[in-house]
Amino acid sequence: MRTTLVLILASFFLFCADSPDTPADQLAREQAFQESMRGTVLDGHFTLVRLDGDSSATGGGDAARLRSERYEIEKVVKRTADIWTFHARIQFGDTDVTLPVPVKLTWADDTPVVSVTDLGLPGLGSYTARVLFYGDSYAGTWSGGTHGGSMFGRLERSQ
Repeated sequence: MRTTLVLILASFFLFCADSPDTPADQLAREQAFQESMRGTVLDGHFTLVRLDGDSSATGGGDAARLRSERYEIEKVVKRTADIWTFHARIQFGDTDVTLPVPVKLTWADDTPVVSVTDLGLPGLGSYTARVLFYGDSYAGTWSGGTHGGSMFGRLERSQ
């Protein structure tokens, strides 16, 4: 009898630990993400490599050098089940533009993951990227045309 009770309790705790999120849990997670991104700055770096193997255009060994990037997020807005719009100022190199950026946002457990594939941005070109946000950090990969690389940094939230 005692062994049976222990097995029942252990099964119950395992079931509870692995139970899926409710719609209310997901809604709360989305609202928390939306609020946490309001007025946030993504301050970080990216690498630049030629995807066609021609290192002469990136300065040869200079390709691994980190370059600065900065994204000022005014707000993020959920549009459909997995399409969100990031209202952002994008700064890297000589580029400095402000525009709404539509992205696919999915969740890996409690971690939001942004995906864009061949997304055309006015004046910037077309990009593919996968970026995740966790705590006060972001990290991902990107490509556009003949170049690509990694990106990472920290989130600076306004008080």
